[in-house]
Amino acid sequence: MPIAHELTPEATNPEPGRVILLNGTSSSGKSSIAAELLTTLDGPWYHLAVDHCHRIRSRHPWTENEFLPIFQRTLLGFHRMVAGMAAAGNDVVVDHILSEDWRLTDCLEVFAGLDLYYIGIHCSLPELERREADRGDRTTGLAALQYPLVHRHGVYDLEVDSEKHDPTTCATKIRTRLTQSPPTAFPTLRKSFG
Repeated sequence: MPIAHELTPEATNPEPGRVILLNGTSSSGKSSIAAELLTTLDGPWYHLAVDHCHRIRSRHPWTENEFLPIFQRTLLGFHRMVAGMAAAGNDVVVDHILSEDWRLTDCLEVFAGLDLYYIGIHCSLPELERREADRGDRTTGLAALQYPLVHRHGVYDLEVDSEKHDPTTCATKIRTRLTQSPPTAFPTLRKSFG
């Protein structure tokens, strides 16, 4: 790795990076698709996952009431971390679970002005429950709780089915979408959410 003594012009005056936002329930395959995208997209891309932020937080025996604002601040900070990376000229693949309106509305505000492709990751509930049981590292019933909530706004730039297609095929569909028309989902959702 080179040792840089001065910032290059490319680093100090970047065009904002692109964002691919993968939205789906726990165990829907977002991380596997993100990993595949990083191996196939041109140029440097970064995978930022909301789970990573939860894993690096300190552990204490908080009550549910104590933990709720901590959890919410984690998500709000995650959105701003993604926006900061993109604002600095980095292309970012994000995996997230937008299961509550405030999560989506905050993203709509914080990601304004970014070239963001909003991708829905679908999978049937029985398959989600099977994956959840096989993984053994998720709270049982988490996917079922999120399932009716995460896609209810119904507007995407592209939707893929991770049950019918493997991560490589899903990533190929997403990569192809980047070469087509500009993204429209977030501008449309901004009008809906005011």
